[in-house]
Amino acid sequence: MARPSPSSSLYQLIAAGQLAHKALLVPLKERGLEPGDDAVLFELGRSGTTEQHLAETLGLPLDMLEPRLTRLIGRDLVDRRAVGPELVPGIALTERGIRIRNSLADHWAQLEEALLGELKPKQRKKFGQILRRFTDLLQF
Repeated sequence: MARPSPSSSLYQLIAAGQLAHKALLVPLKERGLEPGDDAVLFELGRSGTTEQHLAETLGLPLDMLEPRLTRLIGRDLVDRRAVGPELVPGIALTERGIRIRNSLADHWAQLEEALLGELKPKQRKKFGQILRRFTDLLQF
């Protein structure tokens, strides 16, 4: 069996993925956030949602989400308030949470542009399709 070459596309994809993951963690660490906090911030909006819906969307059991929410509430990123037309108890981003979420989204967009900046729109779409197909093949 041949030894994997550092110049192979798969090797480069793995390396790029690891480096991109590290780069996405930098602004989290700078703000004292933990990996996964960004997923909560991105899912929540000013209008908010229920904790149960957020847990389902994130694929987490509610008892695993609760400590994270408590920590984010303590950091003034999220607060408990009535949400939706029925005004049911829920959670939503604070103004500070919105600012941090927007900053994280800008960082994400910069990395995305660094990856795809040289590609035309059709090439970007095709590249996305190729990556989705590849990740689908690897799902167990």
